[in-house]
Amino acid sequence: MAFSTLSRAAASIGAGILALALASCTAVPGPAPSSPTTSTAPSEPTATFNFGTASQPLGLDPALTADAESYRVTRQILEGLVGVDPTTGQPSPQLAIEWSEGDDGLSYDFKLRPNVTFHDGTPLDPAAVCANFDRWYTYPQDVRTKAPGITFKGVFKAFSDTPDLSIYKSCATPSGDTVRISLTRPFTGFLQALTLPAFGISSPQALAAQTANVLDQSRDGQPMSAYANHPIGTGPYVFTSWNDGGVSLSSYKDYWGERGQIASINFIPYDHPQARLQALLDGKIDGYDLVTVGNFDQLVKKGMQIVQRDPFSVMYLGINQAVAPLDNLEVRQALEMAIDKDTLIRRFFIDNTAQATQFVPPKLSGFNNNAPSLGYDPDKAKKVLAESGYKGEELKFYYPLNATRAYLPTPEKIYAELSRQLTAVGFNIKPVPVEWSEGYLQKVQSPGDHALHLLGWNGAYSDPDNFVAPLFGETNSEFGYKDPQVFSKIDRARGLPEGQDRTSQYQTINAQIAASVPAVPIAFPISALALSDRVEKYPASPVLNEVFTNVRLKP
Repeated sequence: MAFSTLSRAAASIGAGILALALASCTAVPGPAPSSPTTSTAPSEPTATFNFGTASQPLGLDPALTADAESYRVTRQILEGLVGVDPTTGQPSPQLAIEWSEGDDGLSYDFKLRPNVTFHDGTPLDPAAVCANFDRWYTYPQDVRTKAPGITFKGVFKAFSDTPDLSIYKSCATPSGDTVRISLTRPFTGFLQALTLPAFGISSPQALAAQTANVLDQSRDGQPMSAYANHPIGTGPYVFTSWNDGGVSLSSYKDYWGERGQIASINFIPYDHPQARLQALLDGKIDGYDLVTVGNFDQLVKKGMQIVQRDPFSVMYLGINQAVAPLDNLEVRQALEMAIDKDTLIRRFFIDNTAQATQFVPPKLSGFNNNAPSLGYDPDKAKKVLAESGYKGEELKFYYPLNATRAYLPTPEKIYAELSRQLTAVGFNIKPVPVEWSEGYLQKVQSPGDHALHLLGWNGAYSDPDNFVAPLFGETNSEFGYKDPQVFSKIDRARGLPEGQDRTSQYQTINAQIAASVPAVPIAFPISALALSDRVEKYPASPVLNEVFTNVRLKP
């Protein structure tokens, strides 16, 4: 949907409409489709579309790079077994045209779409799919060290060297057109998890030729493989180039589905929000993502189209308990009580952004209305901090520069206000600014001296597990959080069938996480895109599943 000239109040109605779409996304997957989705390819695409992004991608191998700008590009190039229905949010046919679950919930058979080829001309077949799953399951230690936060581990818990801990068991090819994925235990969100960009299927030939598991190259300090500079999938667009000016893609002439109107896409990075706005006004780009509060009214006055997404992300203050004295609960509680979330939201987020007291958004099952929250109380924060034994130790506070994310619109300004609030109650804060493109994510997710940091999580599928398991399902270097009871509860909840028992389990998990303050959730932000009048329709998605074959341009 898109609107023309409008006020901020009117624009907020769009968020409500999108909320209905997200509400439908919370439905559990229905039965597998019984027949393939057919489509007739339209006339040859001819249009060029220039899209402004907030930064360069961190890499184009989505299996190893959990970054929104990386995913924005790779969603066009790679496809998974299962897609996301834009109306219902349920898993829908993509490279698999139908699937079935074994009676024990431990196996899934996927029938592959026929006559699909990778961009290098090699065929999509069951062996190609298994080659990808086997790659993810057997990552060498060097890859895991250089690329922390691998999605496969977040979803399936472990790799092949600890098979007893892994939910994934094997990939087999029972017939010439069928793939069987076997699990070690039931996983309710399995089909939804497969919609993640990280599970896009790459050409095995390209993975081997470009040594995808050898991260011996670097771009802006980010370790990556040759493959991460040139991915090859089955998607509607083929990788063309990546340089300082951005990433370029072109329409894949042998794509199995509808190719849309756009023949060429240029993703052009603009580090600053004002630069993105000016590029749109100057006609250099056809649209851009992540409109900030400071630019919203300017766009309205210029009569530009604005599309808002319903909130499906959480912004938080990260706390690393591996750095003393943050292992002290009272110190973490003082941090929570020192933060004036209302002021942060009012000043730096788009209208109708909601305050967060937990990590699961309100529209998902498992949201807990009674999750404990200490609230904003600076006087009590001072008292608790004094009683905690804190002696003014310096706390290094990492925050990114030149980055805009759906959950973090203006990090420099948010840091400045948060730092002021924390200093006011007695914390000794040392700023540590890091360029996003120079390894910010790796620095705050790896062992180190980061005491506090700014980050967020953008949900990728509609299950509470997607919000709690990657962050708090096991000990990680971002938070230094160690609660075996919570780990066990998350592990159990993942296998429970949909229903009240599962919902109650996640509500308990939410409450227990909130009580121990491993991080402070601050906001469930609304994000927005700005578009030129050339655009008739843009497929805005709360989970950012936005493929450009679905963009419609005016005649």
